[in-house]
Amino acid sequence: MSGGPDPAAARWRLVLATDLDGTFLGGTPDARAALYGWIRRHQDSVGLIFVTGRDPDFIHALCAGTGAEACGVPVPDYVVADVGTTVARVERRNGAPALSLLRDLEAPIAAAWGDRSAFVRETLAGAPGLVPQDTPFRHRVSYHYDPSRYDPAATGPLADAGLDILISADRFLDVLPGGVNKGSTLLALLEHLGLARDRVLVAGDTLNDLSMFRTGLFGAVVGGAEAALRDATRALPHTLHCRAPGAGGIIEAIAAFGLHPAPPEASQ
Repeated sequence: MSGGPDPAAARWRLVLATDLDGTFLGGTPDARAALYGWIRRHQDSVGLIFVTGRDPDFIHALCAGTGAEACGVPVPDYVVADVGTTVARVERRNGAPALSLLRDLEAPIAAAWGDRSAFVRETLAGAPGLVPQDTPFRHRVSYHYDPSRYDPAATGPLADAGLDILISADRFLDVLPGGVNKGSTLLALLEHLGLARDRVLVAGDTLNDLSMFRTGLFGAVVGGAEAALRDATRALPHTLHCRAPGAGGIIEAIAAFGLHPAPPEASQ
C-alpha cells in the first residue's frame, strides 16, 4: 500500500527525524519525558519520523507500547527503518498503530537490492568476526561485528557487486543496496511529503546516521555519540555537537536552531 498526500504534514512547523537507540530512546528519564510530552502537546505542529536500523516488528511493538523500550514513547507519523531500506506511514487501525509500507518509495530500493540476500549470506558464511543477525530482513542483510576478528577482504565480492558495506558502533555490519541509506530514503520521503528542508532536524549517535547529517539538514549529534561520527561531522554545516545525551541533545538542538516557536525545555 502506498500513501497519498498527508494533509497533516502541511501544518508541521518542525519535523524531527531521529534515530532510536542511543538517541530518541537515550538520555535521562527526565529528558525523555520532557521531549516526549512536548511532542504530544504539539502534535499538530511537530512531525515525528523514526529513522532507524531497527526492523518493522520492533517499531510496531514500540508504537503499541509493548516493546521493552516503550516507556511512553510517542507514536511517529512515518518510519524509515532497516537502515533506510524500509519506509512506511504509521496509521491507526482499530485504535492501534500499524505500519503501512510506502511501496512507491520502496520500489527503487527493492530494484537496487534485487534478490541478493542469498548471495550475501553465501558470500559471508563463516566469515571471521561476523555473526548473522536473526531478524528476517527484506532489502538488507545485517551482522553482529567483531572488529578484532573481521577481515575486510570477506566483503570485497559484495562491494564489487555494487552493494554498500556499513559498519557502525564497532558492533554492527550492514550490507545494503548501493546508494541506499538512512539519508537517501529520508530525503525521498521528505520530497514525497512536500516538506521544506529548513523545517527538518535529524538526530543520531552512530556512523549509520552519518548519511542523515550529510543531507545538509539541521542535525543534532547527541552527547555520547560514537567518536567516529563526531569526527566525520565536525566540518558539516548546520550540525550541532550536543552536550546532553539522547533526548536531552535533541531538546538542546531544537532550541539552538530556533526550529519551533515554543521549544521544549530541558529538565533541570
